[in-house]
Amino acid sequence: MSLERLLAVAQGRAVEHAPFGARTTYRVGGTVRALVTLSTKRDLEELGPLIAECGLEPYVLGNGSNLLVADAEQDVLGVHLDGEFAQLTWRDEHGRVLVLAGAGLDLPVAARRLASEGVVGFEWAVGVPGSFGGAAVMNAGGHGSDMAASVRQVATWRDGATRTWSVSDLDFAYRSSALGEGDVVTEVTLELARGDAEAARREISEIVRWRREHQPGGANGGSVFKNPVGDHAGRLIEEAGAKGLRHGSAVVSDKHANFILVDAHGRADDVFALMGEVRRRVQEHSGVRLESEHRLLGFKERP
Repeated sequence: MSLERLLAVAQGRAVEHAPFGARTTYRVGGTVRALVTLSTKRDLEELGPLIAECGLEPYVLGNGSNLLVADAEQDVLGVHLDGEFAQLTWRDEHGRVLVLAGAGLDLPVAARRLASEGVVGFEWAVGVPGSFGGAAVMNAGGHGSDMAASVRQVATWRDGATRTWSVSDLDFAYRSSALGEGDVVTEVTLELARGDAEAARREISEIVRWRREHQPGGANGGSVFKNPVGDHAGRLIEEAGAKGLRHGSAVVSDKHANFILVDAHGRADDVFALMGEVRRRVQEHSGVRLESEHRLLGFKERP
């Protein structure tokens, strides 16, 4: 079998029947058939062809924010990038700053490091608990900005081939891009500017303070539903009477209605069912059909 070949060559870099949902910020959900970790470009060169031929769809896992994995084992090949794929470098060029960020790097880590060096324009990302790969795919954003505001290009791997995407190729829109599930983001290039490091640090502190005051902690996946045009999903959910609503081990946050919390040792299927009930109540109350912001793995129907 091709998967057996991948496992034999990868050795300690690949694990069968690996926890996957437990690695998300919900901390619930099932396993994947196998999980391979790529730490160097040499790993990708060596294992990439075997990944492409193993017979399983690759599914990239970054920080696991914004992802809900069903409770059973998923017949996919999980891919995780770290090491060389989590590095951050930058250089000044023609009055701008070009930032090269590995796909496995955390956005908040990059935001803090850049601000401390007087590289500004990415402070908003301290409030997004994801990695660059996933952020590029979904055009993550918050606090008045998003990835589209600063991305210059994105490098990906797919089925053994590498590609560099320009901004026009990426076709960024609200929480979406032209990047697909099979595109493994390896590096993101940002175009930022020099500025006041102290002012940038103050802005970061203010964003962190605001999040602590307005958004819940605990096991959650971030905003559950996209904001409809001209409105806020949290407001619609609250007006529909779904704030605090519980289904099994999952509950709509009392602090912010567009967040779902899950109990320790809870079930991803409870989160999914609660998403469906929230959507039903909102549509019945206001006529608005909420669209999920989460990536969903292993669920046959959308909530």
